[in-house]
Amino acid sequence: MSPRKAVKHELTREMILNVARKLFATEGYSHVSMRKIAKELDYSHGALYYHFQNKAELFSALVKEDFSLLDEKFYEVMKREINDAEKLQSVLLTFIEFGLTYPNHYEIMFLTKDKEVKFYQHSSPEESYKMFAEALSILSKTKLSVSEVWSIFLSLHGFVAHHSYCEQSFEEVKDMAKAHVRFLLKKI
Repeated sequence: MSPRKAVKHELTREMILNVARKLFATEGYSHVSMRKIAKELDYSHGALYYHFQNKAELFSALVKEDFSLLDEKFYEVMKREINDAEKLQSVLLTFIEFGLTYPNHYEIMFLTKDKEVKFYQHSSPEESYKMFAEALSILSKTKLSVSEVWSIFLSLHGFVAHHSYCEQSFEEVKDMAKAHVRFLLKKI
């Protein structure tokens, strides 16, 4: 029996999540295994099972963590001491900034097509969307219909998806993002 390989750093949940997020976003859920994640980390795949029972649990933890981060960003905007118009503009811009600042997060949250993973997303997307819709409803000067809120979300999502696909950062498209948000605000 060979001696156990010494490791430089203790394997943490955060290390696993960061590598898994990148792999899931670039290769897709079905093409990533616990062994592949472990190999990227230079650990045995057994070490991952100390933190996660299986790939599905790991993916579920990622989705939950990523939506929590987005929710936190919205919450920070909503508690700012600024007028409603500025707050509404900030909510919309925050969504774009989040998507382009955290493209791997966004990919997993909104662009994963694998039917198997939809089950693991639980209620996180619905809860975040509800928070987004409530913010729009509270801050808008006019009463928005459900379809109008959905259209605003889809417009923001399209902006993020396009620029994310082009591998552009938020800083690179910041002026366009602001113009897009101003355009949407004219309709609200």
